[in-house]
Amino acid sequence: MDFLTLTIFIPLVGGLLILLVRRQSEGVAKGIALAASALTFVVSLPLIFGFDPGKGAYASGLGDLLQFEVDRPWIEALNIRYHIGLDGVSLLLVMLTTFLTPLAIWGSFTAIKQRVKTYYITFLMLETGMLGVFASVDLVLFYVFWEAMLIPMYLLIGVWGGPNRVYAAVKFILYTMVGSLLMLVGILWLYFNGVPGENTFDLVRIFHLGQIPDRAQLYLFGAFALAFAIKVPMFPFHTWLPDAHVEAPTAGSIVLAGILLKMGTYGFIRFCLPLFPYAAHHFAGLMMVLALIGIIYGALVTMMQTDMKRLIAYSSVSHLGFVMLGLFAFNMQGMQGGTIQMINHGLSTGALFFLVGVIYERRHTRTITDYGGLAKVMPKYATLFMIVALSSVGLPGLNGFVGEFLVLVGAFKAKAVYGILGATGVILAVVYLLWMYQRVFFGEVTNDANKKLLDLTTAEKVILAAIIVFIVWIGVHPTTFLSLSENSAQMVLTRLGGM
Repeated sequence: MDFLTLTIFIPLVGGLLILLVRRQSEGVAKGIALAASALTFVVSLPLIFGFDPGKGAYASGLGDLLQFEVDRPWIEALNIRYHIGLDGVSLLLVMLTTFLTPLAIWGSFTAIKQRVKTYYITFLMLETGMLGVFASVDLVLFYVFWEAMLIPMYLLIGVWGGPNRVYAAVKFILYTMVGSLLMLVGILWLYFNGVPGENTFDLVRIFHLGQIPDRAQLYLFGAFALAFAIKVPMFPFHTWLPDAHVEAPTAGSIVLAGILLKMGTYGFIRFCLPLFPYAAHHFAGLMMVLALIGIIYGALVTMMQTDMKRLIAYSSVSHLGFVMLGLFAFNMQGMQGGTIQMINHGLSTGALFFLVGVIYERRHTRTITDYGGLAKVMPKYATLFMIVALSSVGLPGLNGFVGEFLVLVGAFKAKAVYGILGATGVILAVVYLLWMYQRVFFGEVTNDANKKLLDLTTAEKVILAAIIVFIVWIGVHPTTFLSLSENSAQMVLTRLGGM
């Protein structure tokens, strides 16, 4: 059975079913959305249980790594194919998507009160787009899913967002569309010139038969890297992110931070590094410097924030800087650290956005100074918030430590000063997150509105507990996840000429 195709398109089918529901039947729409996203997660489980981590050892191209591959004609006149498949990196991101989406949808049940039916249709369309991006092997198919994913996210911000939602949504779409158009130019160049004597969008054939001149690699790397750097987002292309996060509904922020940003880092692993190795080495120094600026600058700006959601948004700039630093270290520790840190950030930051959303629904404010002493009023909330915050700052035994440690080892091996500067980001993360925690949860409860707050509901505890299970699992036994991506990381390093 083609579990990968089912995984990609079940959410879309769920969205079409919601179309048939009457507008007044909000409960039915919610039920279908949760059922469709939960079924998607269940159907995706055979992918991880059936994945062979040993396949593709010493591979020099993507074709040797792919599993659950489906390759059928789509638009034969242009040699465009429905070609999907997973390697270890894309498998981890697909599972992250199918895991977080039903939790985000469930967490929306009490928050979304307007245009409920349309909201869940949009969310399910977004899930199909995200899954398609990670599974696509044909470049046109990849681009179609990439663009299709932008529209639902634009709508989630622009329709169900905060007071400045239209500004944030337009800024999001303008930034990402500029990068997308340049990437399209690069895709067309690869179609006509990537494989001598053949016009193909098939990534496997370009990997194995492609002959891309060094000069062309420089331009192609720039075209693809700009699209992915905006999506990460890397400094100085990050300014759309805080606005999008602050204005997006809570579930939108969870998916944006947890999954969408990873499309940028995934793009570097899948395209920029293995397809354009000459250009990757040429720009490696610049990319690592920009990553370090993002780590330190992002952390310093985060410390100055007074809004909890904006604070977490800026922290994403810093944390994803670690991912980029690891990828461009060009060694196994950095590559594996960057890969697992993508998953770590999705879990920890997604949970942080959910936690902020929980308190916002009760008090309708995210300003840090409006709180204080919440640990006395909401002890369960305070406990789970502390666990997630510690995972984000990299406490040993939790997921963040594994990724950051590997990244810093890889950066130090590449150049000692990179590792030293990167380590300052870890210190600053402790400062801004624990300082925020101290102001919100400790001290006296001075505001009467805070004294009446209810602690976590059963649904909220289940959602957070599900995420914390993986936060601890990765921290205690990271090999479970690192083994899945090891051969993919080695393939990229082989093409880069690294060790």
